[in-house]
Amino acid sequence: MRDMQQKRISRWYFGGVSSSAAACLTHPLDLIKVHLQTQQEVRVRMIGMTVNVVRREGYRALYSGLSASLCRQMTYSMSRFAIYETVRDKLYRKNKAPMPFYQKVLLGAFGGFTGGFIGTPADLVNVRMQNDVKLPAKLRRNYAHVFDGLLRVWRDEGIRKMFSGGTMASSRGALVSVGQLSCYDQSKQLFLANGFLTDNILTHVLASVFAGGCATVLCQPLDVVKTRLMNSKVEYGSVFACLTETAKLGPKAFYKGLVPAAIRLVPHTVFTYVFLEQLRQHFGQVVVA
Repeated sequence: MRDMQQKRISRWYFGGVSSSAAACLTHPLDLIKVHLQTQQEVRVRMIGMTVNVVRREGYRALYSGLSASLCRQMTYSMSRFAIYETVRDKLYRKNKAPMPFYQKVLLGAFGGFTGGFIGTPADLVNVRMQNDVKLPAKLRRNYAHVFDGLLRVWRDEGIRKMFSGGTMASSRGALVSVGQLSCYDQSKQLFLANGFLTDNILTHVLASVFAGGCATVLCQPLDVVKTRLMNSKVEYGSVFACLTETAKLGPKAFYKGLVPAAIRLVPHTVFTYVFLEQLRQHFGQVVVA
């Protein structure tokens, strides 16, 4: 047993912790992305929207909805990472070889779909809290924090409204997880296989930049529709109605906020995996390779 090589694998909750830490750093970018996506017409761009928010509400407004964002990461991201990494590591120990890429894609999609549904209530409150700062005072919901928001949605609008946009959130979660989890795993595997890179922070950054780019392109159309659905009060009767209304604005409407989405999602992916790999290397579960 002494001669057998040991390695550390991620614990099931590391993904949620890492994503939450990354969210603290990238939350202002996420808030600006939501504001851009909920415009009915393209009136201002990313810099203009940031200036407007700060001018109207101050710098603290850039962190509106942070509690909901953290709650979302501890439900959505923790679930998808737990499913993906637990199954992947068990199959690796069983087969003594990495999973084929198509299996990583299927597992990532399943984990993301499940996590997306679990995280829908927190995501709903997150979108509303972020969008509140640009509404007139009399139209604001003014949730004190995520739990206040969840309670008020459940009490005033019913349990079904808590899962409004759940289909889109789950579908987006599946696509984002294919881009982030599956593509990160595969690109890291390829980087290490060529012999020029080792399992260090440079490899983690390169693989996560690629994964973040893939995730942004895959999920942006669904992200726009999901944001519109969650933020609406009476505008859309169904997902199809939301798709139809968004399509009327032209094909570019589905990629509204693509640059800020990439500026937010790529750094978020990088920070998540840098934190995750550091947790794994220093505090991960020790197993026989």
